[in-house]
Amino acid sequence: MQGFLGEFLGTLVLIVFGVGSGAAVNLKQTYTKGQNWTFIALAWGLAVTFGVYVAGQFGSQGHLNPAVTIGFALFGFFPWAQVLPYLVGQFLGAFVGAVVIMIQYYPHFKAAKSPADGNSVGIFATGPAIPNPLFNFLSEVIATFFFIFPLLNLGNFTQGLKPLIVGLLIVVVGLTLGGTTGFAINPARDWAPRLAYTILPVPNKSDANWAYAWVPMCGPLVGGILAAGLQAWLH
Repeated sequence: MQGFLGEFLGTLVLIVFGVGSGAAVNLKQTYTKGQNWTFIALAWGLAVTFGVYVAGQFGSQGHLNPAVTIGFALFGFFPWAQVLPYLVGQFLGAFVGAVVIMIQYYPHFKAAKSPADGNSVGIFATGPAIPNPLFNFLSEVIATFFFIFPLLNLGNFTQGLKPLIVGLLIVVVGLTLGGTTGFAINPARDWAPRLAYTILPVPNKSDANWAYAWVPMCGPLVGGILAAGLQAWLH
């Protein structure tokens, strides 16, 4: 299970900070201090930075994302023998991170009676600004491609200041390409918190919108594969 612990702990940190920013934004200002999209992009960027640092200290390469792990493995940038432990760590870490936020904000979920009060799956998972399955899928492909292609050119991104560079990359993706779908760019980041929201007793929760969930699963995987494929072809 090489890399499992690092991926689990790193993804846990990522989701606690990232989904926490979603709770801070989505729950109405009556219950928390309202924020904005720039805040969300910065929070997710910093969440990734500290997640990568933690993952690297516990023996992983800091992927925290199945789109990274699978894309890298398909084109020889990562050994297949480590793929399953990485994926398990990513999804499990994301699930536990979502549970932490459910506990942290439990009184606020109780006070927010409906999606109009911000109590929705949007705290935990992504959704489109304009529902259009084809373009929502393409948005996730494009955003993930332009995240993972620069990532492939950073070398070992758990070392030195490189996790900060990765975080800044997340910020710029969020600010420029993320407004269409909420920039999942990470199947574990979307599916595991969405599952936690579905099966656990969040007060006053709404529909988990699983009809949309194929987009943040398939779009990032395709984007990651295309980015790794281009990198392999160019080299």
